[in-house]
Amino acid sequence: MPVAAGEIQKQFWTAPDFLFHTGERPDGLRIGYLAFGNPSGTPVLVLHGTNSSSVNLLNAAFADPLFKSGQPLDAATHWIIMPDAVGAGDSSKPSDGLGPNFPRYNLEDLVAAQYRLLTEGLGIDHVRVIVGNSMGGMLTWLWGIRYPDFMDSLVPLACAPIAMSGRNWMLRRLVVDMVQNDPNCLQTAALFYNRASNGGDAALQISGPTREAADTYLEKRRQQLATLEANDFVYQLLATRDYDPSGELHRITCPILAINATDDERNPAALNLLTTASATLPHLQTHLITGGPETAGHGTTLQARWWADRLRDFLVDLA
Repeated sequence: MPVAAGEIQKQFWTAPDFLFHTGERPDGLRIGYLAFGNPSGTPVLVLHGTNSSSVNLLNAAFADPLFKSGQPLDAATHWIIMPDAVGAGDSSKPSDGLGPNFPRYNLEDLVAAQYRLLTEGLGIDHVRVIVGNSMGGMLTWLWGIRYPDFMDSLVPLACAPIAMSGRNWMLRRLVVDMVQNDPNCLQTAALFYNRASNGGDAALQISGPTREAADTYLEKRRQQLATLEANDFVYQLLATRDYDPSGELHRITCPILAINATDDERNPAALNLLTTASATLPHLQTHLITGGPETAGHGTTLQARWWADRLRDFLVDLA
């Protein structure tokens, strides 16, 4: 089963008469998605993070430990759906033409669009598990609240079910202000956000052991952001502005496996952000990856080798 980005073709579905939480109703909302594996197999939903897309989850570090033969979401026995969130990838977004007139979507809108894709576009009314990383993890929590009977289980990665706040929001607010004040600093702002809240202390020190090496590392990453568009970037960061599932966690009825890392800069382990959720959700399990030279801070969970076996055990227990 191929999992390379060039071997799986993006597909599209248009949601007619989609209503945003703002009351805006665009003339058709396009949703790009990947669907691969066994169409007769067990459906699973996999969700990407901010400033990313479904294609980015097809890299070997994430896909191979999950979807290859014998892995916990083996594509031979699972039908894997990976949508592009509204505002990202090949889904409708500001840079398609509306720019700052594009609806000011939030995470609730993203979940509603994904739900319509699965139910109306693909005819899927239940999935085995929803796995989401970073923003995709936040969406995973919201999925459990809004559609509690739609899934057997939830696996949110690199996130917490609390209000967007602290360093996570402060950095988002700062880089949004930077770009809105001066769109020419877009690449620098995006690179600053990514390095200030992602990458892992040990891994970044290894990547930039000298000033010259660090400068080379930054320039390479800057070039990778050459196609970034200012409105898309700002909208994606601001989509989390009202994220706060903490008061509705009791609506979730299925088992949850929340996976985080000790070196996650956006969700520091020292803050014990899952403590309150644990009291509300007796069916919540947690798995904390120990950070080190080979992990990547907030990006650690994109290396599925650190948690694929724990996911396998979790899914076996469900059965």
